[in-house]
Parts: sequence; structure tokens; C-alpha cells
Amino acid sequence: MPSIPGFITRYFAKEQPKPPPISTGTAVFLLVIYTLIYVVPFYLSPTTRPSRTLSRDAPSVIRARIASVSLTCIACSTITFVILTSQGRATTAEALHTLGYWPLGLVETAKCFLLTAILFAGPLYERLIVDGGWRDWLSLQPLSDLFGELTTWRNIVAGPFTEEALFRSASVPLMLAAQTSVTTTVFLSPLVFGLAHLHHFYEFRITHPQVPVTFGLLRSLMQLGYTTLFGAYATFLFLRSGSLMAVFVVHAFCNCLGLPRVWGRVYPAIVIGEGGQSYRPSVMWTVVYYIVLVAGAVGWYRNLGLLTESTNALVPVNI
Repeated sequence: MPSIPGFITRYFAKEQPKPPPISTGTAVFLLVIYTLIYVVPFYLSPTTRPSRTLSRDAPSVIRARIASVSLTCIACSTITFVILTSQGRATTAEALHTLGYWPLGLVETAKCFLLTAILFAGPLYERLIVDGGWRDWLSLQPLSDLFGELTTWRNIVAGPFTEEALFRSASVPLMLAAQTSVTTTVFLSPLVFGLAHLHHFYEFRITHPQVPVTFGLLRSLMQLGYTTLFGAYATFLFLRSGSLMAVFVVHAFCNCLGLPRVWGRVYPAIVIGEGGQSYRPSVMWTVVYYIVLVAGAVGWYRNLGLLTESTNALVPVNI
């Protein structure tokens, strides 16, 4: 039997000595409250509120927002911990396990990262081979950017960690405590995570007033779609691995690569021939990319169960 937290094991074994501490409706309500607590403070202070003269990428805004969301994560995680341990339903160790803090899940992190890297084999080929990114890694330029640029730190470390701490670690256990089905947990809770990004529409309108509203709406709807889809994937990984670190690393990795290209040509940015003349690169760059992209998707599907199997799983999830 996997080391599933006791109160969850009792539920799936159909032995329920105590009623759930909250209902699914209450869990979803708390998820919405958590989202509001995460986002609303951005607009309450002139230090964090974007304007036409103050971008969300300004260092002062980034620092203030990181401080704000960090406090939010601490507060919401504490609330979830109290709910899990109320009336002796779960021990402290069980609650920390359900929150994904312990055990750390180093093996699970490596396996989830490998699984996601297989899925992103095409983008990795484009970034490292076609664009020559391997040269940057030889000089450790990405690490220099990570620790030297606040926007990179926000996008790769602070943003992914606080979002996973709130929308997976603090939120998913509420659905489990409410004895919500695995399917509902995987596909409903990430919708709230996706909706949390809609405030970027307002920020985009403030900082890009010349851009048509329609474009801004389409941009936000697309963001809602892929953040919800990623949220479902991250929730699945969280349930299977029981590790906050695993979903954080996967989130950071995905932020590094962005959305995979699914159309258009792939070729080096600059191709110079003899005599200094540029020439049209071979179509084989593109052919190889799409072959690798499809092969990665197939490899991801075939290894989904194997690379997410763990004795630290929060609930039984059949593949």
C-alpha cells in the first residue's frame, strides 16, 4: 500500500469514521478566495498596481509582488493545514504529506521532469540545437540571467513556486479533504488557476492602450486555455507524486520553453554562406523538428504511468 495520508486512505477504502471537514462546494469557494487573495493585493497599492508609467516588469513592482504572494501562500497554506488537521482527522505528518512538503520527492521530481522533457522534445531541439542554445549553457548564461535579472527570477522561480504552493499545495488538499473525485479534482481546480491569470487582460490594456480590445481578449482567452490545461497536468502530477517540488520544477521548466510550436518553419536565425551571403536554410530543420515533436508526444503518453508512479502518491490514480 502506498504511503497515502491516513484520512485519504480511509476514504478510498470506504471506511469513513468521520465526515469530511468541508464539502466540495466549500472547497471550490476557498479556492476562489485563495485566488482573490493572491491577485487583488496587486491592485490595492500603487507599488504593485500597473499603470501606463509603471510596468509590471519594473523591479520595484516585481519585488513588491513577490513579497505579497509569498505572504498569501503562507496564509492560505496555514488555513488548509488547519482544515486538514481539524478534529484529529489527519496528523501533522499526514497533513504535510498532503500539502506536498514532505517527503520532498527528489526521485519523483527527476521522473516528472524527465517525462515533461520528453513531451517538450521538439521545443528542446529548437531551443538547444536550431537556435544554438547549447552554447549559452556551456557558458552558464541562463544561470547568470536567472540570478541577475528580476524578470527571469520571477518567471522561472518566484512565479512558478508561489503558484504551485497556492494552486496545488494549498488548494488540491481541500478537494481531497472534501472527498471530491479524482477527475473533478484534476479538471476543476485548475480552472480556478486559469481564471487567476485573467487579470493580465487589465494589465495589458493599461500598458498597451493602442492595441485593439479584441486582440487583448483573444490573448487572455488563449492564456486561460493553456494555463488551465497546464494546471490539470500539474494537478495530475501532484496527485501521483505527492511532491510540491516536482510540480514546481515542471512549472519552471515549462515557463523556460513556453508553448510548443505547432506550425511554421524552424530554422537558424542567421545562416551565412561563403562570401558573407545569407542563404535560405534547409527544410530539414523543420522536418526534424516536427518528427521530434510527434515522437516526444508519443513517448510522453507511453511513459505517463511509469514516470509518475510513486509510493508517495496522494490518492490512487489509475492510468
